[in-house]
Amino acid sequence: MRRATCESQRGLPWTQEQQLEDIDFADDLCLLSTKRQHLQSKIDDLAREAEKDGLRINCSKTKEMRLNTSDDCAVHVNGEAVERVNKFTYLGSVVDPHGGTEADIDARINKARSAFAQLKPVWDSSVIARRTKVRIFESNVKSVLLYGCETWFVRDDLTRRLQVFVNKCLRQILKVFWPRTISNTELWRLTNQRRIDSEIRLKKWSWIGHTLRRSEDHPPKIALTKWAASGKRKRGRPKTTWRRTVVQEAAALGMSWHEVEGVAQDRSKWKSTLRALCP
Repeated sequence: MRRATCESQRGLPWTQEQQLEDIDFADDLCLLSTKRQHLQSKIDDLAREAEKDGLRINCSKTKEMRLNTSDDCAVHVNGEAVERVNKFTYLGSVVDPHGGTEADIDARINKARSAFAQLKPVWDSSVIARRTKVRIFESNVKSVLLYGCETWFVRDDLTRRLQVFVNKCLRQILKVFWPRTISNTELWRLTNQRRIDSEIRLKKWSWIGHTLRRSEDHPPKIALTKWAASGKRKRGRPKTTWRRTVVQEAAALGMSWHEVEGVAQDRSKWKSTLRALCP
């Protein structure tokens, strides 16, 4: 079905020879196009090929999102108009016209809060050791909170919200309630925790190193090192993006992006770089 749908050039400019037609994971399909007509034709081809195998696209579960276009005509699946949304969740992460970080962090905090509440008997237990409780928190709550954080563009206010949530959880685990107080530094020492901004930066740069060691034709590596959005940006100061923050953090260590790519190939040197970036 994918070959029949994406064999022609109807996607996003990707490399000099290729276009990015779709992003697939199991039965989650994301079709990409620069023109509504191309997207409609890809949907029609997919529906036709799926029909041959007795499958049918569920229009109620299909969504579309448009960026920077005045085309207001609807896209249809089997004659039904597809719902247009301003954001959607793909593989657990929120996607919106601004990148999705803020909406994704809201969703992550809510899911982590729910996970923490479900484990209340663990936090209240007087039998389970503090060290065990912290390990359970890291594996069952913090992993939910920081899912996908490698590609977040985090501002200070967003980092602060994440840190406040983590601090509140740790205080409940240690049973530190008002009027008893404890400094954040002491709280992190007792629970052996990093600052949340440092932890996000460590995960981000670990992912960058892993990606830079992949083959040249690997899609994430192309997106990280070679791909640039087509078109012209608006006048004025360019927005701070995730990629620009990466370059700035490397520059703070006196490294250019080219040097980063070279160091990433040596795992031992890369680990030393991570220790300098994420003390």
